[in-house]
Amino acid sequence: MQLEGIRDPRVVPFLLTVFKDRDENEQVRIYVLKHLLNGGGPLLAGDRQPVANAFAHLLDDRSTVDLRLESALALGEFTQIVGVLSRLAAICLAEDESIDLRYAAFTLLERAGPTAECIALLRQIASDETLGSAVHSVLSAWHVQ
Repeated sequence: MQLEGIRDPRVVPFLLTVFKDRDENEQVRIYVLKHLLNGGGPLLAGDRQPVANAFAHLLDDRSTVDLRLESALALGEFTQIVGVLSRLAAICLAEDESIDLRYAAFTLLERAGPTAECIALLRQIASDETLGSAVHSVLSAWHVQ
């Protein structure tokens, strides 16, 4: 698929349809995810919310761990979108998730910085047996009690 440089407003909706298709090949979905992030230049402002929603929705999906991890990491580009930080925090607290996915979500919260929302979410995660000590380290580094 040669989509580089195409600035047609139908491209992102088409790619999101492919990305969301659970019957689509995993490698194709990962390719589409990466293309949405950096293949066609910056996303238009109106495309950012639907793309972030698609990436976040995939975390609820029972796709492969690799695809879910790629989707979680991609959300790092969308932490300013409403709902993304809380979705990442939910992954951090999901004890039945892989540690790789949980830790990736935690590092994205850390990268989002010491905003009021992020601090509140990290405080919720602080009691988690697996991530709690890392959370305390981050809050301490941010000089947050």
